[in-house]
Amino acid sequence: MQRWPLLLGVALAVSCIVGATWIYGYRQALESLAERSVADLALASDRVSTQLQIYQELAVLTADHPVLEQLESEAERQAAQWVLRSIADKTSALDVFYADTSGAVLVAAAGVTGGDIADADYFRRAMQGALGVGSDVLAENGRRAYFYAAPNFAPGAGVSGVLVVVADVEDVEQTWQGSLPAVFFTNDHGEVFISNRPELLFWHQGQEAGANAGAAEEKLDYEVYTQGEYEIWTLSGSAYLPRRALHLTVDLPVIGLTGQILVDVAPARRLALLQAAALAALCLAFGSFLFLTMERRRTLAEANAVLESRVETRTRALQSTNSQLRREVSERQDAEAALKKAQEELVQAGKLSALGQMSAGISHELNQPLMAIQQFAENGDAFLQRGQIDRVGENLTRIAGMSARMARIIKNLRAFSRNENEPMARVDLVQVINTAVELTASRLETDAVTLRWSPPVGEDPIYAWGGEVRLTQVFVNLINNAADAMLGQDSRAITITLEAGDRLAVVVSDIGPGIKEPEKMFDPFYSTKVVSSSEGMGLGLSISYGLLQSFGGNIHGRNGTRGAVFTVELDRWNEDAAI
Repeated sequence: MQRWPLLLGVALAVSCIVGATWIYGYRQALESLAERSVADLALASDRVSTQLQIYQELAVLTADHPVLEQLESEAERQAAQWVLRSIADKTSALDVFYADTSGAVLVAAAGVTGGDIADADYFRRAMQGALGVGSDVLAENGRRAYFYAAPNFAPGAGVSGVLVVVADVEDVEQTWQGSLPAVFFTNDHGEVFISNRPELLFWHQGQEAGANAGAAEEKLDYEVYTQGEYEIWTLSGSAYLPRRALHLTVDLPVIGLTGQILVDVAPARRLALLQAAALAALCLAFGSFLFLTMERRRTLAEANAVLESRVETRTRALQSTNSQLRREVSERQDAEAALKKAQEELVQAGKLSALGQMSAGISHELNQPLMAIQQFAENGDAFLQRGQIDRVGENLTRIAGMSARMARIIKNLRAFSRNENEPMARVDLVQVINTAVELTASRLETDAVTLRWSPPVGEDPIYAWGGEVRLTQVFVNLINNAADAMLGQDSRAITITLEAGDRLAVVVSDIGPGIKEPEKMFDPFYSTKVVSSSEGMGLGLSISYGLLQSFGGNIHGRNGTRGAVFTVELDRWNEDAAI
């Protein structure tokens, strides 16, 4: 019975999440839709403004035409009418006419506006010396017209008349009608005067209106609600407009209209619904899996309750045995901890032993740069006193180089000598070998041992799986052992090669006497030198073997054509292994 409240709570939670996802997705889709719609509305507004701008410029340019200066005789008026008619024919204007200061039309190309415009707002605006604009439906033919009125100034007498250009709105609409979402432009009275949808013409928001002049009226209702910062209209009464539409507006004071656009939000709703449905399916799938898992656990819990009663009787009998086993495990853990500590101390002892063997060479490596730094400093001081600044700079550059060399030597020594457990990680094998070569360079130079090692050129870094410090110690031990084996002979050479196959292999070979007892070479304290002497304790190969085994590597040795050959095998590093 307790499962049903839980299921009801999960269902409510899923419903809330899905609802929130739908709202968020819908708002995101509306934001994207609004960006495109703003661009579409701006494009439509630019088209209307640009096409009407032609008639505005025509009015301004024609207002000062010389033919309009004298209109007293009939011949002068006919000549002016011929010019205005020619202009109207060439520009597709409905009419071009000239009125005197009283508003009486003196001459017109077509005469579609009547003979008196004294009450027109655009005429009164032009009489004030400004450009007048207006819009209206012509009574003669029912065509929508847009008026541009430009004043004609007489020298020293102010406005002497007004030239009016009448633009045909239908001609403006032809180039973009039906090419965009529903776009319409309303005048100051809120009436749709220009639109790419005929059913919106002459419509007042909140009122019934005809689809266009002379057409049968049909009811167009709308309700407004907001979604975030956006206004959504719910439309009814027209089969050619979207059921739900995003409504945006832009003011166009230049032409005295307000541009508006209605964009269907159905794609945005579908996108949000798909997102919510996908999340709901995911939640239901996860919930079903969780429910089945819980049912299985409940069944198992009931079975476990039966088994617990049986196990309890046997547990008492096993408690004494378990106590004894815990004591043995504790003793084993203590022994393993002691062994691990001894191994770590043994590894550190091996490193310190190697450092002891290399101490003379390292002292020489540090002493040389120090003496050179002192000499260059003294020379720089002398050059400075002589005013030879360039020579002083050269000495300072050399001192900086020597300091960098000493820092690199000390860095390698510090990294090699630290006593810590490195985590298994990616190791640049070439860099490890370079570090080991650099640590043993002084000793090899002192003992006249030639080292042949050529890192791969022009290739990507070769990464191995292991610990950098422990791997460096392995190669230092191998190089030192090879050098020790050749001390009693005249020619001494060590060769290091890197084989990058499926598994990495580093081969260290010398030209010494070889391995006398290969089966014992990895045993602790086995050495061909005197044990406990300054030459070693017989732990180098044993320590190296343990270090490599700790991160999955291997080492084996054999006698080559001349001298001993030791091969270190390592696993390649890869991301899957690291995870």
